[in-house]
Amino acid sequence: MYFGVDYYPEHWNISMIDGDIQRIVEMGCNIVRIGEFAWHLMEKEENQFDFTFFDMVIEKCEKAGLKVIFGTPTATFPAWLAKKHPSILSKDENLQVRAFGGRRQYCYNSKIYLQYSNKIVTKLLENYKKNPSVISWQVDNEFGHEGSDNCYCEICQLKFQGFLRDKYQTIDKLNEVYGTIFWGQTYNYFDEIPAPLKTITTHNPTLKLDWMRFKSDSLNQYANSQIQLVKKLSGSHQTVTTNLSGGFYTKLYDHEENTKHLDFVSYDNYPVWGGLKEPVSPGQIAMTLDFIRGLQQKNFWILEQLMGAQGHDVIGYLPRPDQGKMWAYQAFAHGCESMLWFRYRGMTKGAEQYCFGILDQDNQINRKYREVQSAIKDISKYKTLFTSNIKSDLAIIYDFDNIWSWKVQNQSLNFDFTSELMRLYTPFYEKNINIDVISYKKDFNRYKILVLPVTKIIDEILAVRLEDFAKNGGTIIFSYRAGIKDRDNNLYFGKTLPCLVKDLCGISIEEIESLQQGQDVEVVGTGSYIGHTGRCEVWRDLITPNTAETLFKYNDKFYSHKACITKNSYGRGQVYYIGGGVDNIVLSTIAHDILEEKQIETLESPTGLEVYKRRCEEGDYLIITNHSSEKKLFKEIIFSPYESKIIKI
Repeated sequence: MYFGVDYYPEHWNISMIDGDIQRIVEMGCNIVRIGEFAWHLMEKEENQFDFTFFDMVIEKCEKAGLKVIFGTPTATFPAWLAKKHPSILSKDENLQVRAFGGRRQYCYNSKIYLQYSNKIVTKLLENYKKNPSVISWQVDNEFGHEGSDNCYCEICQLKFQGFLRDKYQTIDKLNEVYGTIFWGQTYNYFDEIPAPLKTITTHNPTLKLDWMRFKSDSLNQYANSQIQLVKKLSGSHQTVTTNLSGGFYTKLYDHEENTKHLDFVSYDNYPVWGGLKEPVSPGQIAMTLDFIRGLQQKNFWILEQLMGAQGHDVIGYLPRPDQGKMWAYQAFAHGCESMLWFRYRGMTKGAEQYCFGILDQDNQINRKYREVQSAIKDISKYKTLFTSNIKSDLAIIYDFDNIWSWKVQNQSLNFDFTSELMRLYTPFYEKNINIDVISYKKDFNRYKILVLPVTKIIDEILAVRLEDFAKNGGTIIFSYRAGIKDRDNNLYFGKTLPCLVKDLCGISIEEIESLQQGQDVEVVGTGSYIGHTGRCEVWRDLITPNTAETLFKYNDKFYSHKACITKNSYGRGQVYYIGGGVDNIVLSTIAHDILEEKQIETLESPTGLEVYKRRCEEGDYLIITNHSSEKKLFKEIIFSPYESKIIKI
C-alpha cells in the first residue's frame, strides 16, 4: 500500500525541500506525486530540455525512502508553444479561442499538439525509465475536466465530417438514419454537415449524439496514444495510470475506453468544491467510488484526496474535524488501495490559492496534518483487507450513448441523469450492501440484481441479454422512459413502449407526461403495498399492466387506473418498472423486499452511518464511517461526529 501527498516543490524556495520531505515522511507517507504541471520547467525553450530540478527532488526523495509518481505535463503547455502554434488552442461553441492562461486548452485533434506532447513525454520517460524511485506514471491530468472535452475548432469540424464518412460510408445512409428530410436538412456531401454550433431552435438529435461520440473518440485517441507511448518507454518496474475527475456523467468521453489500457485506474476524490454549502451526499460519494472500481472491476488508487476547503474563486464548505479523514476511510471501504492527499501545502500564488491543502500558508503543523497522519497509521495496518477484491450481487448499469442522448433531449426541465441514477442507487446503498456501477458492455451475468436507470436507448443485443438474465433467475429494475430509442437516437416506429423490453416488463405505455418544477403526483400502493404512499416528480409513464402486477398506481382525477410501479415474472426472474421519479420512501420499501427475496445480506444502521462489509483471507471486517455531525450508536459502539472505525467481526 502507498500513502502520500501531491507535492509541488517547484512552487517554493528550494531551501524548503529538505524540511518538506522530512515532514512528509513523519506524516507516514511513502510516496509523492510530482511534475504534472511543470512542462515549462522541463523545456523553457523549444528543444532545450532540462530535468535537473526534478533529478535533485527525486534524489532527495530516494534518500528519504519515498517513491515517486511522475505526471506527464501535457495538461499545461508552455506559453512559447501557444505563441508559436496558436492552432493548438481549442475553441468553444461560439468559436471563441480558449486563450493561454488556464489549463487543458489544447485541441485533442491537433496533430501539432500531439507531436509536441509525444516529444516531451519521450524525453521525460527516457530520463527516468531506469530510476528505481519512479514507480508509476500519471498520464496528463484529469482528461476532459472543466469543459476541455469539447472543442469546436476548424480542425474538429473537418475531422467530424471524416468521422461521419467512415461511419456511414454514403451520404444517403446518413440522411436516412438522421431523417434529414425533416426541416429540409438533406445533405448532398459530407462536407456540408455542420458541427453543432449555436443555431436557432436545435440541431438534429442524431447529429448531436454523433458529435458526442466523435468528441469521445477524439479525447480517447489522444489519451490512449500517450498511454501506449508511456507503456512502450517506461521501465519494467513502472506502471501507468491517469487521474479521473468527478462528474463522470456530464463528460463527453467514454471512461471505460479511456482507462482500458491502464495498469490501474486512479481518481481525484473531492466530496465538496467551491460554491457548495455542504458536501454531496454520502451515497453519491459512494457511487463515484463504485463507478471508478467498476471501470476495470478491480481496486483503484486515489491520487487527490481532499483535505482542506476548495475553490478557485469561491471557497466551498470547510470539512469539519475528522470529516476529511472519514472520506478517506470511505474510499478505502469502496476499493481504494493506495491514496495521496491533495495537496501537501496550499499555494500562495496563482489560480489555486484557495485550494487549501494539508498545510496552509502559515506552514505550520495543524489539525489536518495530524488527521492524515492518524489515518495512515490506522489504515496501513489492513493491507490484506484493502487489497482484497470486492464482490457485489447488485450492479447499476450505465451507457454513455444513453447519457448523451438525455443530454441532447432532456425531456423535463427537472431532469438530471446523475440524480436519476442516484434515485435508484440510494435505496440499496442505505441497506449497506456492496454495489458495482458498470458499463452495459460488461458481462453482468454473475449478478443477482441489475438496475438500469432511465435507459432510453436499448438495442436488440442488449434486450436479448436482459431477457436471458431474467430467464435465468435474475432481477431487473428499469426506471422511466426505458427502451424508447434505438442506438441511432431515434424513436422506434411501430412498437408500443417500452418497445424491445415490453414483454420483459409485461406492460404497455401509451401516454407519458413531463413534470416540471414544483409539480408532482401522489402514488399509492396496491396489493401488499396498500397503505403505502409517496410522490412522483420529473416524469411519469402511464402504465397499463399486461402480465405484470401493479405495485403502485397514480392517485389523481384522470389517471388513477394507470400504474406507476409494476412487477413482472419472466422465466425464473422478476422485472420491475419504476414509471416515474418516485421518492425514496417508496423505493426504499421496494428495495428492501427485493433484497430479501434475493437473500442478499443487509445491515441496518442509523441514518448517516455507513457500514461497509469487506472480506479477505484474514476474515470479515466492517468499515464504519459516520457522515453526520451527530453521535451515532451501532452495535453498542458510540461513533463521534465524522468518526471512522475498522472492526473485525
